[in-house]
Amino acid sequence: MSTAMASVVSAQNPDYKLALSKSLLFFEGQRSGKLPPNQRLTWRKDSALLDGQEGGVDLTGGYYDAGDNVKYSFPMAFTATMLAWSIIEFGDGMGDEGVRAAEALRWNTDFLLKATAHLPNTVYAMVGNPYSDHNCWERPEDMDTPRPVYAVNTTHPGSEVAGEITAALAAASIAFRSSDTAYARLLLSRAKQAYYFANTYQGSYNDSIGDAVCPFYCDISGYQDELAWGGAWLNKATNSQKYQKYVDKAIRNIKLMEEATGYYNVDTEFSWDNKHAGTYVLLSQVLIYIYTPGENISKYVGHYKTEAQTFACVVLPESPTKTMKYTPGGLIYKTRSSNNQVTGAVSLLALVYAKHLTQAKGTITCGKTQFPPSKLVDLAKSQADYILGHNPLRMSYMVGYGSKFPQHIHHRASALPSLDVHPSFIACKDGTPYYMSRKPNPNELTGAIVGGPNNGTDYFDDDRKRPAQSEPTTYINAPFVGVFAYFANH
Repeated sequence: MSTAMASVVSAQNPDYKLALSKSLLFFEGQRSGKLPPNQRLTWRKDSALLDGQEGGVDLTGGYYDAGDNVKYSFPMAFTATMLAWSIIEFGDGMGDEGVRAAEALRWNTDFLLKATAHLPNTVYAMVGNPYSDHNCWERPEDMDTPRPVYAVNTTHPGSEVAGEITAALAAASIAFRSSDTAYARLLLSRAKQAYYFANTYQGSYNDSIGDAVCPFYCDISGYQDELAWGGAWLNKATNSQKYQKYVDKAIRNIKLMEEATGYYNVDTEFSWDNKHAGTYVLLSQVLIYIYTPGENISKYVGHYKTEAQTFACVVLPESPTKTMKYTPGGLIYKTRSSNNQVTGAVSLLALVYAKHLTQAKGTITCGKTQFPPSKLVDLAKSQADYILGHNPLRMSYMVGYGSKFPQHIHHRASALPSLDVHPSFIACKDGTPYYMSRKPNPNELTGAIVGGPNNGTDYFDDDRKRPAQSEPTTYINAPFVGVFAYFANH
């Protein structure tokens, strides 16, 4: 079979099981800390073994968020939430990869437990100086830039990072409930502590940590959405309405802020920063599932069901009220930087909501038009297929999948020779020639999904100097785990 023909076949007939397997393998390439004996991407080695030392705490492990060597608890926690939700909803379709998915999640939650080890007073928000780190093109195994520890506490709060950690630990407690009861209990207990901290000491880590997180992971949407999101996940994990009053209060605060500023959080948004659409879909599930006769929750159910319907109506291409933008080739387009993070998150959300509507025998009403839940499934499939090669360039945006995929990704460990090949130290600026090189990356970061096409087009410049398009992130891959698992089983 010719290479051109192989590319077309791959694009038209995606192998979702293979995509699922590779999407999970990617997380092994992002690991920080002491690597386990079963590490499959063997060109990665131990790194950052002293993380947390400056703050007198053990913060080893976890994931590097993208192609650099800094660890941010906020997007890492969202990654964990997406992995856990993928397992909860579609774990039955993962087959043998379910074990790998649990390993990927646990590598994350083990770190989040360390980041919250000093509750009720402190949560650790990040490790590493982003400015000195970004000034170097250096392997994580060689890393010699400063590794300061940044924390939020009762006087310098960070409700968004603590709220997202709440969601991650609560969701993970559900994912591990049947396989490791003791671990699940620990996760849920810590989630409750994290939520108390987030809700009691309200404030943004933008103000508490400042330029260490801004502009890298600056919280633009505010922290009230994380308070609502975290509370909703605690409701689901405890099968109760115990946290509903906090959820409702947070959402009321969001509405008041929108009215005061004139800035309305659009319902097409779902990402590490903005949880609005995700919260409404989750609440539309939770409040109905935990409803018992005599409980006065109809006002909540009606409101959140309406908001979840709005999400569906603004993203469905056929909807008369659609506001989501698409490239000419059909890819969701939301942001200039790492657009595929929105593609994956919205696709997972569409599948979760479609599953719920199908079980509830519901439909989607957009104006005077009704759609079956299967339309949301069609949307998610179109996005998954685009990522795997069904696009105008006939290329996969997943490294190592298909015959044509990105070769020059913006990723330090992938772009520099491994310790096996080059065992001697490569200093900060000595890595620059590798960054500038037009040669393909020497180490394949198998399964990595990169940021995607350029600025609303279907054109992709395979260039590591264009990180907005060529950089992979954990929070791009995480929701696609659930998406590929669904289609592997359907």
